[in-house]
Amino acid sequence: MVNIAKRIAELRKEIKKHNDLYYAKGKPVVSDSEYDLMVRELRELEKAHPEFLTADSPTQKVGAPLRSTFAKIEHASPMLSLESIYTDEELLKFDKTSSEDLEVQHIEYVAEPKLDGFSVELVYEKGTFVRGSTRGDGYMGEDVTNNLKAIKNVPAELKGAKPPALLAVRGEVLMHIGDFQELNKVQSAAGRDVFANPRNAAAGAVRNLDPGVTQSRNLDIYCYGLLAYSGKMPSTHLETIELLERSGLKTAPGARLCRTADEAIKYHHDLEKKRDDLDYELDGVVIKINSLEYQDRLGMRTTNPRWAVAYKFEARKEVTRVEDIVVQVGRTGVLTPVALLQPVEVGGVTISRATLHNMDEIERLGVQVGDHVKVERAGDVIPKVVEVIRDKRSGSERSFSMPLKCPSCGTQVEKEDVHYRCPAGLGCPAQVKESMTHYAAKDAVDIDGFSDRTVEQLFAEGLISGISDIYGLKRDDLLKLDGWKDKKTDNILSAIERSREVTLDRFIFGLGIRKVGKHIAAILMKKFGTLDKLRKASVDDLLGVNEVGPEIAGSISDFFRNPVNATEIDKLMSMGVRVIEKEIKGELLGKKIVFTGSLNKLSRSEAKKLVEDNGGEPISTVTSDTDFVVAGDKAGSKLEKARKAGIQVISEEEFLRLLA
Repeated sequence: MVNIAKRIAELRKEIKKHNDLYYAKGKPVVSDSEYDLMVRELRELEKAHPEFLTADSPTQKVGAPLRSTFAKIEHASPMLSLESIYTDEELLKFDKTSSEDLEVQHIEYVAEPKLDGFSVELVYEKGTFVRGSTRGDGYMGEDVTNNLKAIKNVPAELKGAKPPALLAVRGEVLMHIGDFQELNKVQSAAGRDVFANPRNAAAGAVRNLDPGVTQSRNLDIYCYGLLAYSGKMPSTHLETIELLERSGLKTAPGARLCRTADEAIKYHHDLEKKRDDLDYELDGVVIKINSLEYQDRLGMRTTNPRWAVAYKFEARKEVTRVEDIVVQVGRTGVLTPVALLQPVEVGGVTISRATLHNMDEIERLGVQVGDHVKVERAGDVIPKVVEVIRDKRSGSERSFSMPLKCPSCGTQVEKEDVHYRCPAGLGCPAQVKESMTHYAAKDAVDIDGFSDRTVEQLFAEGLISGISDIYGLKRDDLLKLDGWKDKKTDNILSAIERSREVTLDRFIFGLGIRKVGKHIAAILMKKFGTLDKLRKASVDDLLGVNEVGPEIAGSISDFFRNPVNATEIDKLMSMGVRVIEKEIKGELLGKKIVFTGSLNKLSRSEAKKLVEDNGGEPISTVTSDTDFVVAGDKAGSKLEKARKAGIQVISEEEFLRLLA
């Protein structure tokens, strides 16, 4: 059995080490392809097990961690990612949802190639290029101004007689396939490692300490978005592209206005047919709502905008052999079968593992150990087995079945929908150990240094058997352990002491409730305010929370009503853990508010934040429990629905007076 938390920790440590060797010391000890494989595997594991995802993971950085050798630059506005979709139906659903939220019948889109490059920000002041930075964590990047100046398509001065006082744009640095192949020939002839793909070569060049390396790689850049602009803002994304072009900036090739979602779908399929003929890598099409007013009204999610999607191309498939099938026990007890593969390169990445999800999927595919199979990889999704090549069977293949008992604790497993779960909970070593690692993670209670290896050692020595035992660790007991000296012991104990005081959202996340990540934990804190109220909340209470559906509500309710969990929480409180609870107050306390139409003084995102800051809940649909509707200009169907239902309707001015 593979310990997921342990593997994630190992990968993070290795990746950070190689980042330091490559970027800081210029002495790489692994090939780019090997490095890429580690990063990809880590991303796959974190996506499959989001409870282990932490803000300091290498996957949360672009290309590499922020380096101390580069100054840090705050972006003019956040450089977020995009939600990925994979089918025509998903795009039509995006179109329908957007139309309903905006209360309009028709939306225009702009479709652009999704270039597989390296995101950067370019900043011009009075027409002069003054600084450039990597995407970094989306909010703060590295100052790579000199390297970006070495790219021929980054103009030193903008075109036009009257340049704006400020223009900050987002762009994608890439290397054309022909240049990439020539670079690898040079690398190979010189006895150096070749690059895994053009993006890696471009990213490494932009983040190199020597601008001469950047210049030598013949990089290109395409700009596609405004981050800040001191002039009169365009009204559409297409006008934004035209503004960038007039300024002398190269823009994404082949961007097209699509008057309907169907036209955007056709653009996607036409471009997918041509992808192998192009001299640059792309993995899909970015589809954005053209109207900037509509973009503002829809606003942002935590990590991506609501007004754009990345419609990915179908994954390339390769054939390999299933060498074995193993079972992983996750923190929530779910048993997941994983195929161990003969290593194969798929879309420029070598993979050796692929998820089989569950027994239903194994039976649907008919996969057996020893089978030759087709595996695919699309974007950042986990590699998966998609087809068994039965003609290649030799008769030596063997079938796989889920174990009747948990491979970690021996408890009889239970079938739950399509999954098999170990019901032992905190009585299962695999679940307990991973729960402790999760509880101590940076985004939870943040016990610095309390790694999975620490958990394994303390567990094996009998010093901890549950989360609450962390707070009973004694200095003398720790100093008796192999490898524990004064400094390490004191650091761990200090970190444990600091973690006794934790905010409610971090504590909720740290408990490891199934289906409750950081975002939902923050929503629960805003809604309930105290741990006691959350523990007593009924399923109906939970269903009244925005973004909490039946599955999440059931999972939360089951967790707090489980006597083992309840006892563990009580123990934590008795050991001195203090949860800092949010006092819920405000003029809109407990109110559900819908916005419709165009607001004049507030953007839609500003209006929603005001509601949340004042104890209310912004919702997108008028329902029987809506308290009132704020109607702006050109209000549509939501206004009519509210009037018919007798729900109070107020203007934007009345809304602001209410808060004042």
